[in-house]
Amino acid sequence: MNWHAKAFDELSAHELYAILALRGRVFVVEQNCPYLDPDGVDPVSRHVWATDGTAISAYLRIVPAGVKFAEVSIGRVITAPEARGTGLGKELMRRGIAAAGAGPIRIGAQAHLEKFYGELGFVRAGEPYDEDGIPHIEMVRT
Repeated sequence: MNWHAKAFDELSAHELYAILALRGRVFVVEQNCPYLDPDGVDPVSRHVWATDGTAISAYLRIVPAGVKFAEVSIGRVITAPEARGTGLGKELMRRGIAAAGAGPIRIGAQAHLEKFYGELGFVRAGEPYDEDGIPHIEMVRT
């Protein structure tokens, strides 16, 4: 597995295309959730991903404090379907947490993943809410 971390302006057109293709494949098609994925936050975010050969196997973005939440946040966390069940998602999050730096991190997690994020030190920080037809919860890691 090869790991990458880049600011938006450092991404090549091919890298950005592959990132958006995976996000669309999982968040829009697989989860049957029609929404506009490019939300204006990517240009200010740091992007962390793993490749196995040329395909992206896992991805997340780190959003600066004050953009989505008061704290730094991690979002758009994805493991490609063919890489699930391998531990790659936890490794991705560990790398994302390290890249986010010191201080609290807030996430808007799909509710069914509360245990997964809890194992990484995140705790529930609010009531469940609906986002694009999927139950979510805010979680914070201090």
